[in-house]
Amino acid sequence: MADYSQLSRLDLNLLVALDALLTERSVTRAAERLHLSQPALSASLARLRTHFGDPILARRGNSYELTPFALRISEHTATALEAARRVFESQATWSPAQSSREFSIYGSDYGFATIGTVVARLASERTSGVRFRFLLHNPVVVEDAANRLRSADAMILPHGFITDMPYADLWHDDWHAVVADSNTAVGETLSMADLAALPFVLTYASRSAFTSAARQIQQLGVEPQIDVVVESFLSMPYFVLGSQRVGLIQGALVPLARSIGGLRIVELPFAATPITNALWWHPVHGNDPEHAWMRALFAEAGRLVEETVHRSS
Repeated sequence: MADYSQLSRLDLNLLVALDALLTERSVTRAAERLHLSQPALSASLARLRTHFGDPILARRGNSYELTPFALRISEHTATALEAARRVFESQATWSPAQSSREFSIYGSDYGFATIGTVVARLASERTSGVRFRFLLHNPVVVEDAANRLRSADAMILPHGFITDMPYADLWHDDWHAVVADSNTAVGETLSMADLAALPFVLTYASRSAFTSAARQIQQLGVEPQIDVVVESFLSMPYFVLGSQRVGLIQGALVPLARSIGGLRIVELPFAATPITNALWWHPVHGNDPEHAWMRALFAEAGRLVEETVHRSS
């Protein structure tokens, strides 16, 4: 059985003070952020130092730095504060038309440019106060999804990176190649020889962060000659322009690439495994009626994106 005796003696305001101190790394700035006097926040810092047995802030010359312990608890502090905020902002009855809730969603620029824009439009048509905060993920965030999704509402991500989390499939997409108009080495279709000979610009390229099409090329026995790595799907076509590079692009972004000009969309020399994009969330949100409304909104938006992808392909 959990021992809550120590927790019952703590003041939730100390968590607020700790988060401000860890963020601002200054008693003065943290006090200004919380609209408190400096002596009041100094008193909170003293209590925190006593509780943790650590100075939290250590002077280095004319400034302060976080101690190694403070750095270690900084993410946990932000997560705990966000969880506490969600608990006390919850309502027994909830109506989206009267809500001012902000949903925080992790994803890539591909996810935001496709389903994110549709979700935002649908929400604005049906509510006046609900907001969405779209946060760019990165390999560190994805690898730590189980913890990140405790404080964020969801993550837009294809299958293959997260396990043991609830999810809802949103839309399916496929892969194409993009090359410059000036690249005369490539015809209407790429060949496996082209893939072996030409340089690539890849979106993400590490052991834990990759695209399924790039991984499939490797599985077919070709190691791409990586010229550029860019962690942005929307900017990738610009690294193809005027070069001999080959880029890999999702079907939903083909119209965007074509609108840039100076680029051609060509077919891959193999049947690329389709992408199944999904919305992932932590089980802690499962019985939240506001979260359920948000998930239904994403499901509706996913159907609209799916129709758009099929029309453009």
